[in-house]
Amino acid sequence: MVQSYLRHGPTEAFGLVCSSSSNSTYDGKLAFVPALEDVLVWDVKKGQMLAMWHETGHRAEVTAILRSPQRDIFAIGYADGSIRLWSASSTSVIATFNGHKKAVTALAFDETGTRLASGSQDTDLILWDIVGESGLYRLRGHRDQITAIRFVRPAAESAPSTSTGTAPGFLLTASKDTFLKLWDLQTQHCIQTVVAHRSEVWTMDLNSEQDLVFTGSGEGELKAWKVDHEALAQGLRETETGEVTKFIHPAATLPLASSHRVSQISFHPHQPYLAVQSHDKSVEVFRIRTEDEIKKKQARRRRRAKEKELEKKGQKKGEDAEGDHKMDAEHDEKDVELADLFTPYLIVRASGKIRSFDFGDEEASSKGNTQLFVALSNNALEVYNIPPPSKSKDATPEASRLYSVDLPGHRTDVRTLCLSSDDALLASASNGSLKIWNMKTTACIRTMDCGYAICSTFLPGNRQVAVGTKSGEILIYDIASSSLVDTIQAHSATVWSIHVRPDEQGLVSGSADKDVKFWEFERKPVNSENPRGPSLLTLVHVRTLKMTDDVLSVRYSPNGKLLAVALLDSTVKVFYQDTLKFFLSLYGHKLPVLSMDISGDSKLIVTCSADKNVKIWGLDFGDCHKSIFAHDESVMQVAFERNDTREGETKASHYFWTVGKDKMVKYWDGDKFENIQKLEGHHGEVWALAVSHHGKFVVTGSHDKSIRVWEKLDEPLFLEEERERELEALYESGVADSLNRADAPIGSGAPDADPAAVTTGAETTAVTKQTTETLMAGERIMEALELADTEIETFREYEEARAKGGLAESVAPPPRNPVLAAYDVTPEQYVLQVVQKVPSTALYDALLVLPFGKVVSLMRYLNVWAQKEWNIVLTSRIIFFLLKTHHHQIVANRVMRTALIPLRRNLREGLRRQKDTIGYNLAALRFIQRQTDAKRTAEFYEEEEDLTEEKIREKIAEGKKRKRVSIKA
Repeated sequence: MVQSYLRHGPTEAFGLVCSSSSNSTYDGKLAFVPALEDVLVWDVKKGQMLAMWHETGHRAEVTAILRSPQRDIFAIGYADGSIRLWSASSTSVIATFNGHKKAVTALAFDETGTRLASGSQDTDLILWDIVGESGLYRLRGHRDQITAIRFVRPAAESAPSTSTGTAPGFLLTASKDTFLKLWDLQTQHCIQTVVAHRSEVWTMDLNSEQDLVFTGSGEGELKAWKVDHEALAQGLRETETGEVTKFIHPAATLPLASSHRVSQISFHPHQPYLAVQSHDKSVEVFRIRTEDEIKKKQARRRRRAKEKELEKKGQKKGEDAEGDHKMDAEHDEKDVELADLFTPYLIVRASGKIRSFDFGDEEASSKGNTQLFVALSNNALEVYNIPPPSKSKDATPEASRLYSVDLPGHRTDVRTLCLSSDDALLASASNGSLKIWNMKTTACIRTMDCGYAICSTFLPGNRQVAVGTKSGEILIYDIASSSLVDTIQAHSATVWSIHVRPDEQGLVSGSADKDVKFWEFERKPVNSENPRGPSLLTLVHVRTLKMTDDVLSVRYSPNGKLLAVALLDSTVKVFYQDTLKFFLSLYGHKLPVLSMDISGDSKLIVTCSADKNVKIWGLDFGDCHKSIFAHDESVMQVAFERNDTREGETKASHYFWTVGKDKMVKYWDGDKFENIQKLEGHHGEVWALAVSHHGKFVVTGSHDKSIRVWEKLDEPLFLEEERERELEALYESGVADSLNRADAPIGSGAPDADPAAVTTGAETTAVTKQTTETLMAGERIMEALELADTEIETFREYEEARAKGGLAESVAPPPRNPVLAAYDVTPEQYVLQVVQKVPSTALYDALLVLPFGKVVSLMRYLNVWAQKEWNIVLTSRIIFFLLKTHHHQIVANRVMRTALIPLRRNLREGLRRQKDTIGYNLAALRFIQRQTDAKRTAEFYEEEEDLTEEKIREKIAEGKKRKRVSIKA
């Protein structure tokens, strides 16, 4: 009989406040931040997580977050090149766009939120139609990763558009190839390329009037550019000198406080502020001066210049009045300089390295304060308050920190994990902090400061945690009072490992100072006056075992007889626990053993090493049962699974877990030496592993600062099926990759790309990307077409035979296809049902999978759908796409003529009828609107008594005379 195992699945991921894979957005109350593959929504004021946007089975990291002008929709870009539109209210995916081959690095919505532009590491720029849920076109021209995108609206919105397909407009993009490009979305071509900086352009932003562009480079330069809207309105023309008109002109360079890379520039949506991040830990805020302030500054400058002139000439003040007037006139003619417009206001200094920042986009509060939100690279969020400018000259404005969210996660890598004996509490420690988590709610219930933690364990009674540090101390923490109760200077070098003795009377510690030390527990009451009250455990040193090399791991066997010690010389020495007599030496690893564990029946010991191997040894004779190449990088920890208490098994489990620097968690059978399951999920090296004492789950901690729980499910797992599934996934991704490989982008530099093809690619192409989903959808359409064709052909043959008289009247018609009979639909309806089930975003890619023979077949069904007016919108989309894609074959092939002529007639009829219906409905809606407006006006005037018709007319006339008053901020 084939052995089955129980599958493990990811159930929880916690310990993350925000990851540094992407930017974050903030709306004045809620922060939307990346957490590896998820997006978290934090209420910053309360420090409370309100929602986690997680799509089951999707593991690519979030690389870009953008909020749409339609406030409920967010566009989230991922590392696999996909973009998902999330609805914030329903926390679900509305649409998925697949078009990029590498991570999405920049996103931009147009003003209405109906178009989305995305840029990627693959150097391509794609425009998406949000309403139609499809890719409009792909723009190529950049030679490196696109770092910023902005829509530029045309100055004359009322100008008639020559394009019929898309709304006009321009797109401004910045890239690491040092270029700034301006694209005309009507002609879908680049109309100007500006060499913006000497090094990579990392960021860009447009002001709200859309006439100033700021760019920031890798060398710490901040440049301003003017956008000429008049020239844009006229289009590409030649000047008198024969040159093509330029739309973007250099304006000025603004000085910055530091010369680090400018990683983000942002204008405040409502207030006159510009924020620039050029230093790791600070954001510079510039204030945009008002017109009055600029005039005062210019007047002051003129006065100074005048005084200098007079000093030179040796004249007294007020003598040369004529010269003054001349200078004034000259200065007035000069334009306002940018340096006058933007003045350094204050610097916001954060407590850690800043990943991104965002202004709270709510209107200014009653005091005029502005909030600046900062997402840090060390897994924390902060919000700073920027005070309004004050009148007094002496008071320098300073930013104050309002809120910070940092408790629900570690600042540095999670280095060690341990579970309490009842699996209710989890302790995680990193460099700087020890946290206690409630395993039921995954809430952080205690946070305590500690040194650089390397190893940890719960002490008997689950009231205290012992932590071994890099400096050689063993720290003992009391959970109830969340305090450090004892510091023992145990070793003179790093404590690499501690393990409690099975009889729970003592523990052993191993260190880089080549000592293995044995400690006994001693109880002392918390309160000396009340000896019967609760007691604390302290450690008393009883003996030391000197080794020849650094000790990396120590382990007691569960029966309490043996002690295993792993050394830096790649061997493991096994001693008798009571006498410390030498028993066995296990050698065979090429690099040091980093961790080990002994099975519950004390018969097997499993060791994992930096040489990427796991070895299983017998503890009777020290023979190596098997050496397994387990991970692609160093294997960091190994642990045997405990018996599942729910199953009441008596035999100790020989299944074990390993974690490695290759980001993988693996589950093994120690008797058959087979890999049962690979669990992907972490995005960094996995340092720590803790297995449940009741065999229900396993917890892992990683460099990505997340702690993940993998729970045992009731679903059986068969090794053959698991291997088949892995091979299938590999094959499908290989097929999809080979289909996507056809066109190397302009700057991709793909290893086997033809250099000629790389440089001469078309600037505008269609948006396609084959994924396993689109391949499956295409196959489903093909199957439906085959099934429907067979059904129609069978009945046609039957009817023909009857017409010729070859069949008696009594002969029954052939049986219907069981699928069609079950759904009780005609073949045409069935094909439509299958096509309708394909997601709108994947439809075009699925249709590309169809061979030409199937396209001819599909055209016949499209004709029937058009005739019967079934889903005319979908029918039109498919027809136009197929005609565009297979234009050459259709033109060269007379077979299609018979199908296309009736199709044209039927589709025109159907579309005309739909247009009439929509027109009729619109007219009705307008009529209802007019009626409502009239009724509301009548009601408003009826409320005021004694109004005659003349008075009403006078009131209406007064209303028309109202003047607009412009108020300056």
